[in-house]
Amino acid sequence: MRILIIGGTRFLGRHLVEAALAHRHEVTLFNRGQSNPGLFPQLETILGDREKDLDRLKGRIWDTVIDVAGYVPRIVRLSAEMLEPNVSRYVFISSLSVYADFKNIGIDESYPLAKMPDKPTEENDPETYGARKVLCEQIVQDIYRERALIIRPGLIVGPHDPTDRFTYWPVRVARGGDVLAPQKPEALTQIIDVRDLSEFTIKLIEENAQGVYNATGQDYELTMGKLLEVSKQVSGSDANFKWASVEFLNQNKVEAWSDMPAWIPDDEEGLGFARIDISKALQAGLKFRPLEETVRDTLDWAQTRPGDHEWRAGLTAEREAEVLAALKEA
Repeated sequence: MRILIIGGTRFLGRHLVEAALAHRHEVTLFNRGQSNPGLFPQLETILGDREKDLDRLKGRIWDTVIDVAGYVPRIVRLSAEMLEPNVSRYVFISSLSVYADFKNIGIDESYPLAKMPDKPTEENDPETYGARKVLCEQIVQDIYRERALIIRPGLIVGPHDPTDRFTYWPVRVARGGDVLAPQKPEALTQIIDVRDLSEFTIKLIEENAQGVYNATGQDYELTMGKLLEVSKQVSGSDANFKWASVEFLNQNKVEAWSDMPAWIPDDEEGLGFARIDISKALQAGLKFRPLEETVRDTLDWAQTRPGDHEWRAGLTAEREAEVLAALKEA
């Protein structure tokens, strides 16, 4: 199968390439050549900006295009319309952020979607991220109809993750000592290893799947307690987890998701955040590797990064020590 990947050299993109090649598909990349140039020297790479250089794809025929970098509706429309005559299937990687809210347990693919507020659709505004993804989905579906495949991942984790939203925990736990942990050991989280997501995406393409799929994990209820304990076991550290209540974290201005990655309080607003219904994906063959493997591989990769790596999520050691001191006195 001939597959065009828009992007393909950062996180999900590079793993999609590896999964496609492992299944013996022919892969072409279209990107600006700015992230990890030369990562796949054996592949044809068409350099260009999808807003200005789509003409470089004209006349080429692919069985499938995978769009891993669609955030601006207007630009997604440009690529979707230009490729439509010569592409059999358009796969759009969306996000669970498309849902209107997370107030309900068991959100499936039919749940109401976010609506765009009266704001520009081309600004990189976190507040409109989900609504912009909704518009992108609708453009792809309008143009390709039964040839459209929409995948809505949750928190994607594993080697080469640039966000640190999962990597923080294996690395922090491996460092040992008292570790500030959010809410309670029973608090839930949902994650998907980037390699499992990639394998699932290629599987759906091979089976000519269409429609929308929630794609997160695990196939059991994963708690923060288990995530941290597995990180401790894998790293062999002496970590001692100090669980802080939501009230305490709020009082000390410790933010969910950013300071305490992979976690959202299971209050009225976030009750369903870590309880997304993935039954459709499971029935379609979504598989998960052991959590231990994800933690180990993430930790091994993280140790190859420079010592002065600037973390994009989690607490600094100094800030965590301050909060732990306050927790001890509380």
